[in-house]
Amino acid sequence: MPVSLPFLPRSRARAAAVLALALALPGCADMSDSMSLAFADPAKYDLYECKQLEPERKRLAERTAELQGLMAKAETGAGGAVVAELAYRNEYIATRGQAKLAEQAWQKNRCRDTLPGAAMPVAPPPAAPVPPSRAGRTVY
Repeated sequence: MPVSLPFLPRSRARAAAVLALALALPGCADMSDSMSLAFADPAKYDLYECKQLEPERKRLAERTAELQGLMAKAETGAGGAVVAELAYRNEYIATRGQAKLAEQAWQKNRCRDTLPGAAMPVAPPPAAPVPPSRAGRTVY
C-alpha cells in the first residue's frame, strides 16, 4: 500500500520524494568510493608476475579514465547524475578497486616499469634461404 502524505497533494508528494532522492544520491556516491575494495577480488593479482601486471595496470587506468569521462558526459544532460550513478558507478568502483589491488601487487613484487623500447625482444635475423634440392628430380 503506497504511503501518501495527507496534507500534500499527490503531485507535491512525488516532487518531495524526487527531491529527497536527488539529495541522497551524492552522499551514496561519496560513501561508495571508499568501499572500492569490496567490489574487487583481493586474491586476483597474487600470482601475477611483473610482466603480467604492467599491461593490466595500464588497462585498468585506461578503463577508469574512460568511465570517468562517461560519467561526466552523462551528468551534463537532464537527469544525468542519476544516469551516471545507475549506469557507470558500480563498474567504476569495481575498476578502481582492481586498480588498487594491482598496484599493491606491483609494489609487493617490487616491479619496475619497462622502458618503451626495452620491452620488445630482439628477433634473430632471418636465415639465408636454402636452395631447393634436386634429389627428387633425378631419374635412375
